[in-house]
Amino acid sequence: MSLIASNLSLKPEEQYHLDDICFEMSQGQIYTIIGRTLSGKTTLLKTIAGLIAPDSGGLVLDGNDFGSIPVWKREVAMVYQQFINYPHLTVYENVAFPLKQRGTQKAEIHNRVMNALSQVGLEGFQSRKIQALSGGQQQRVALARSLVKEAKILLLDEPLVNLDYKLREQLREEFKSIFNTKASADSILIYSSTDPVEAMQLGGQILVMDEGRILQQASAKEVYENPNSTKVSQITNDPAMNLFEGMVGEGKIILSPEIQFDSPKHFKGLPEGTYTFGLRAVAITLGEIGFPFAIELSEISGSETFLHLKHNEINLVGLLDSVQSFSIGEKVTVKFDISHLYAFSTDGSLKSSPYGGLM
Repeated sequence: MSLIASNLSLKPEEQYHLDDICFEMSQGQIYTIIGRTLSGKTTLLKTIAGLIAPDSGGLVLDGNDFGSIPVWKREVAMVYQQFINYPHLTVYENVAFPLKQRGTQKAEIHNRVMNALSQVGLEGFQSRKIQALSGGQQQRVALARSLVKEAKILLLDEPLVNLDYKLREQLREEFKSIFNTKASADSILIYSSTDPVEAMQLGGQILVMDEGRILQQASAKEVYENPNSTKVSQITNDPAMNLFEGMVGEGKIILSPEIQFDSPKHFKGLPEGTYTFGLRAVAITLGEIGFPFAIELSEISGSETFLHLKHNEINLVGLLDSVQSFSIGEKVTVKFDISHLYAFSTDGSLKSSPYGGLM
């Protein structure tokens, strides 16, 4: 089974909500759509579900025109950001609701409901009322109600965004296990998120969206190692990949009169000229030998410290794997791990990667 989108576009006003969207998705796979708020993720999911009709383009499922199928006939299940449950019903009744609406036999309803509750870790909760559950448990009920339908396509629109940080971490791992089990069956799983960590942890294929367009579609590993543009490098990293202008010349990288260093090995063959360089926060730290920067802000996050650094017009975020305090304006020596340096052209396309060399 495959779902194919061909040139899907939606432009209800002056700005595109979807702009020439093309992809092919296969059963048994997890697809994560990552993008900032208003990038078009929810619009795309609703278009697949049949809740929004595109202005042009089409959807084909298993060789059949999927776009012409009414929403109530599409074998699609969707879990929203604001999880929806029926508060006057028990957990069992909530999960059984779509099957009862279809007129499914009572014995089959029971088997499928209990199986779905087992998948989401809610065995023994079937008699409880929704109000007696935590936020995470309520989200599991919403997921179970989608799983029980055994739909060909399961859509999850930022299902963890309204939960607290610890609960998101816990459910992210549980969802991955659930999805891997479900993905071995006959479904296509499509998950949207603004969180790069979430997208990478879920694995599978990643579609990076921005302003209604798909910028890159590849495995999580490929997108992380070889973001095809500066825009993708910003969307798929938290904090965003540091970008700064500089020159390549005579085997050196020149950022300023005070910041110059030998080109890394993977830049071999890169023509001389002006580039936008990229370096993740984890590759920028402090050392006895390095370059002069001033602290603009330091942020403690758990057992780590993020440093906001400035040198002339160069602004960077670095990472220390310990808790440290600094004064604003304090002078520090910054060290780059240039083995992780990226080079992008001035128009933003990837030219050299630490993992793939020259593009």
